[in-house]
Amino acid sequence: MYELIRVTPTCGYVESPAKVGVIALPDGGAALIDSGSDKDAAKKLRRHLEANGWPLRMILCTHSHADHIGGNRYLQELTGCRIFAPGIECAFTNHPLLEPAYLYGGNPPAELRGKFLMAKPSCAEPLTDASLPAGVEAIPLPGHSFAMTGFRVDRRVVFLADCLASARTLEKYQVSFLVDVQAYLDTLERVRSMEAECFIPSHAEATGDIAPLAQMNIAKVHEIGDTVVALLSEPCCFEMLLQRLFAHFSLTMTFEQYALVGSTLRAYLTWLRENGRIEAFFENGLLCWRAV
Repeated sequence: MYELIRVTPTCGYVESPAKVGVIALPDGGAALIDSGSDKDAAKKLRRHLEANGWPLRMILCTHSHADHIGGNRYLQELTGCRIFAPGIECAFTNHPLLEPAYLYGGNPPAELRGKFLMAKPSCAEPLTDASLPAGVEAIPLPGHSFAMTGFRVDRRVVFLADCLASARTLEKYQVSFLVDVQAYLDTLERVRSMEAECFIPSHAEATGDIAPLAQMNIAKVHEIGDTVVALLSEPCCFEMLLQRLFAHFSLTMTFEQYALVGSTLRAYLTWLRENGRIEAFFENGLLCWRAV
């Protein structure tokens, strides 16, 4: 773990719970793609940079989830590097309380304020084409988060952030976190047809052929959608539906799972309603859902 894997002479990644991209820059410095989950992870990244004589110039954030930006603050304070984040992810990176707040739908309880969901704040700037190093292209990958972005480096290597879960992760957790189901499916369709020498998902093995894993993730989204519709053959309110979903997939309820799976379920409800498969109605002061 935390081994530096070189893919090309100027590009590689650090093997870690959420893979971190490393790009050697022409001026002798380096750019990172994400920064790991916390200060301890960032210290391990720093050792690779120092061992190779690479001053850290910038961090390119794929999105604002804590396991991807948790090392930002430590590295920025240590090196003075600039941090760039795409779209709304920039606001979440600067103000990480937004993450558990929107997941919970209000002021989040202490159980949702740990490092798993809320990173330390760092000073991020909006990601633009002008902020990218030479040879690096930003690739919009929305769905898992609002404005998640991947990066193609020297045309040969594509960093895919969290748009793909591994087969093991899909089997273990079943319901992967999403904010926009249709945007996610559109992203997966684009990824499935991409070509590159090496694809690097953050939470799956690097590969030269990404299409099979993309198709597996597409199939899982449709499976969950069908499951939600089936669970709504008997109309119910959201809390009861969430209980049914947890029981169906044998998931364990915690504050974190309530927030993550609950938010994802709401995204599925929006998608299914927009596609005419379910409908919402109010009854006895409750917002209820049923299959059409």
